[in-house]
Amino acid sequence: MLQKIAEAVDFIKKIYNEKPALGIVLGSGLGSFVNEINIEKEIPYKDIPHFPVSTVEGHSGKLIFGELAGKKIVAMAGRFHYYEGYSSEQIVFPIRVLKFLGIDTLLVSNAAGAVNPNFKVGDLMIITDHISQLSPNPLIGKNYKELGPRFPDMSEPYKKHLINKVKAIAAEKNIKLKEGVYVAVTGPTFETRAEYKMILTLGGDAVGMSTVQEVITAVHMGLPVFAMSVITDVGIREDDTVITHEEVLQAAKDAEPNFKILICELIAQL
Repeated sequence: MLQKIAEAVDFIKKIYNEKPALGIVLGSGLGSFVNEINIEKEIPYKDIPHFPVSTVEGHSGKLIFGELAGKKIVAMAGRFHYYEGYSSEQIVFPIRVLKFLGIDTLLVSNAAGAVNPNFKVGDLMIITDHISQLSPNPLIGKNYKELGPRFPDMSEPYKKHLINKVKAIAAEKNIKLKEGVYVAVTGPTFETRAEYKMILTLGGDAVGMSTVQEVITAVHMGLPVFAMSVITDVGIREDDTVITHEEVLQAAKDAEPNFKILICELIAQL
């Protein structure tokens, strides 16, 4: 693991040797956020040693280096999911690499389905906590003390000071926000009606197929995290409508302007 990380980092540094201050993981349908970045270098995942390759529509599959709101950043345009057949170790490998490239904060986004009946399509939800029991923990297996402790504390996986900054920005910009607990499942199936009800009973507000493994890994390495979900579908429905991936991508695209405002302003303030 440590050798693989070192080889990936060395490869990237030969192409781009600036130290990024922040890492951003862009979720489904949020790829056009990269237009906000003053791009200095793009590196396709397929070129980076030991990197997986995105296979999902809406994930372009490259690392983007540049400047945003006066900060050097690196953005993951496309992420990896358990349902693609990747191991947990492969899914979180890029997060490890970003840490060793020098980032000191990680910003994560995703498209999620609402289970909270007060949520609607297009809402932006600050993730205040998560439930990970329904997806594999990426820290199972050998622990490398160079990466983090064997038993990392998860009492505050999403940093309150970052959450408070975004809430203040939203109030100033008159952007409505939701807050809630994100539940990660493996996918690739969207949940049954009974599963949505179970997740609500467990205390979840939104459900998705990503993010939690990345966040656990970031916390393991001491990286502060802020994460936001774009609510792209509503799970507990009274009608007989079905959910499609195309509708999820469109809903994320529609919510993107406010997402951009909040993340750009947060970066400017860090």
